Amino acid sequence: MPLWAVRCPLPPGKALGVPMEQALKAGLRSAAGLALNCGRWWWAVRYRSTGRQRPRPFAPPATGEDEEGPSRGGDDRGRLPPATFPGVARSGMAREDPAPPSRAPQRHKLHEREARQAASASGELSSQQAGISRARKRLEPFFIERTKGSEILFGVAPCSLALSQSRRDLYRLFLKQSSSSSRRLLMNEFVLQATARGVPVHHVTGRELNALCRGGVHQGVCLEATPLRFKSLKETEKPDLGDEESPNRQLIWLVLESVQDPMNLGAVLRSAYFLGVDRVVTSQRNSCPLTPTVSKASSGAVELFDVYSTDDLQSFLKAKSAEGWEVVGTVKSSEEVENVPVISCSEFRWNKPILLVIGNEGDGLSLETQLLCHQMLAIPPGRALHPGIESLNVSVATGILLHSICSQRLRRDD
Repeated sequence: MPLWAVRCPLPPGKALGVPMEQALKAGLRSAAGLALNCGRWWWAVRYRSTGRQRPRPFAPPATGEDEEGPSRGGDDRGRLPPATFPGVARSGMAREDPAPPSRAPQRHKLHEREARQAASASGELSSQQAGISRARKRLEPFFIERTKGSEILFGVAPCSLALSQSRRDLYRLFLKQSSSSSRRLLMNEFVLQATARGVPVHHVTGRELNALCRGGVHQGVCLEATPLRFKSLKETEKPDLGDEESPNRQLIWLVLESVQDPMNLGAVLRSAYFLGVDRVVTSQRNSCPLTPTVSKASSGAVELFDVYSTDDLQSFLKAKSAEGWEVVGTVKSSEEVENVPVISCSEFRWNKPILLVIGNEGDGLSLETQLLCHQMLAIPPGRALHPGIESLNVSVATGILLHSICSQRLRRDD
């Protein structure tokens, strides 16, 4: 478009004698300023309706008048004035104004959502911390100062029999706090037993009982008492033999060689007591002591009859064999062991006092003990056995053998 085709108004206060070149320059500057202001107005309306942040163009402010007077479109260097539309100033879209009002409610909701999430997270964290605190409290060891040399019995039967017998020194009875009527009746019976023996009673929580017996099945009862000890054969052998060697009575002693598991020892003692064994003798070497676990596994049988020990098992077997006792060993198979005959337990005939010798859980009887036996007993299986399970647990095997032998006593008494 040619320059003369543009209609440019003359600046106010200028006469018609102003040179054409200056008039054209002033008109172009005024048209450029008008176009820029219209563009700003359009962008302000657009971003105000959509709520988005408008880009901020570079628009340096005007710095004064030129030598011919004030100009509408800018100064002589081409610098343009800022927008002068009132709507733009009110809308807050200028560079120095804050964000548009339409964004304020959204930001407010965003802050509220973030605050709720933070509160929820803090609540979950506090609940997790409380759970960790409770778990840590449950795991903290419960400590009670015990009498020197004492141990903690646990379980209804062991504690009740220990209270009724006079084989231990008793210190304190611990009972679980219970709301059940049946449990309260049982606990009242324990309180009566403890009162009769002069034993203090303490009512504690289940967690404290668990700590006392170190996770054993306490059944709500624990008893602090002195340990049981093995008796020596030399201490009480002569007084007992007067009654045991009566001509009308058959005698059977159970001899244990290096039985190490307390659960096995307790189960063996329970079977021996139930089936009528006259005495139990164990070797001191590599054998389990009479612990509270043994008493619990025996259902308190160890509280009722004595268990003897010897430091020289082979010498003990030789001495009893010289007195006329029959030494009977046990083996898992029916093969002969070092020229010692092996028979089925059902074929054995009980015609003299016998010593039934039971070996270790893993290795059975030692070779020295086998050579001192008169015969060996085996339990015949009921099927072809798979490799690895061709033997029985020592406590189960002892119960079967004792029942096979002691049933002969019952038939003879009839």
